[in-house]
Amino acid sequence: MDNLFENIPDNLPAEHFTDLVQEANIRIERIVSLGHNSPESGWYNQAENEWVMVLEGSGTILFENGGEHVLNKGDYLNIPAYTKHKVTRTDPKNLTIWLAVFY
Repeated sequence: MDNLFENIPDNLPAEHFTDLVQEANIRIERIVSLGHNSPESGWYNQAENEWVMVLEGSGTILFENGGEHVLNKGDYLNIPAYTKHKVTRTDPKNLTIWLAVFY
C-alpha cells in the first residue's frame, strides 16, 4: 500500500507532481508545494474538470474572473474544464500537499 505523505523529496526547487492513477477518463495526482505558485504569465486552462483538495498546508487559487479561494487543510474546490486559474500562493514554511482529481 502506498501513502500520500511518503516519498516526498527533501529538496523542492519546483513543485513536485506525482500521478497516482491514470486511466482513460480520470487522473489522480499528488502535488507538493513549498512556497511555489503558478508562472506569473500563464493560466491553467485544462480540458478536464479538476477537483482539488489541500491535505496539508495552504494555498490560494485565483481565477481569471477575479475570484479567489484560500484553501486550508481539508478544504476542496471543483474547477470546471476551461476555467482559467492559477495558484498565487502556497505556504513558504510548511509543505502544501494537494490531491487533484482530473475527470
